[in-house]
Amino acid sequence: MHVFVTGATGWVGSKVVEDLIGAGHQVTGLARSDDKAAGLAAGGARVLRATLDDLEALSGAAAAADAVIHTAFNHDFSKFAENAEQDRRVIEALGQALAGSTRPLLVTSGLSGLAKGATEADVPGASGPRKSDAAAKALAARGVRAATVRLAPSVHGIGDHGFLPILIRLARQTGVSAYLGEGQNCWSAVAREDAARVYRLALEQGVSEAAYHAVAEEAVTFKSIAEAIGRGLGLPVESREREHFGWFAMMAGADMAVSSAATRSLLGWTPQGPDLLADLGQAAYYA
Repeated sequence: MHVFVTGATGWVGSKVVEDLIGAGHQVTGLARSDDKAAGLAAGGARVLRATLDDLEALSGAAAAADAVIHTAFNHDFSKFAENAEQDRRVIEALGQALAGSTRPLLVTSGLSGLAKGATEADVPGASGPRKSDAAAKALAARGVRAATVRLAPSVHGIGDHGFLPILIRLARQTGVSAYLGEGQNCWSAVAREDAARVYRLALEQGVSEAAYHAVAEEAVTFKSIAEAIGRGLGLPVESREREHFGWFAMMAGADMAVSSAATRSLLGWTPQGPDLLADLGQAAYYA
């Protein structure tokens, strides 16, 4: 299978590319710089040099592929709504290129807007700015084989540059590893390699569902995450008010914990990586 992957040099996308090639698939990966392109090519992928604003180039690559995986997203939280709209435009362009065929499109989303314990059949609320789920659903209603892979808020591993490093930086800056209230709100988690396999397995099995949950641990309390960071940095662990977290307070107090039972059963997916707290116990996480 020839798969076009956006975000092919990113935290999740690079592992998706590696996993696909390791399983014998051909990959064309999107890269926005020469050094990123060189790294992709060295790993055995073809390269499309373009950005997420080059919709014509993205559509052409999608039209030439057997399947498309969209993992790219601009995570500049100072302009999140603008980036979410860019994401919607990209999904629409990719879907249009696949219209009239049975070639699948997997897009990427998170767990925001889902109730605690939600399943793959549940639909997130419309309050958040990110519209990946809704965009995929709209394409599916028009006959495109589009589905969503929902990533846990912590896709962890050494080299992580997601939400955990934000908490680690905040702890270093303030001298305390903090949680909100009693800290019993929960996050789901998944090792990066395990998340990547969900995309491949979904493609290989025909993308029969509307959504898949890349979730290995369904509910890790935020307090236990703060405690692990406190141990890693040798800092006290304390409850703090929302002001302590600044713009990250909504995430720090959120319940983003869902079931992945259907994904495991449908795909035969068994997570194999370390759990979140084990990863946070490694000194390299704080390097």
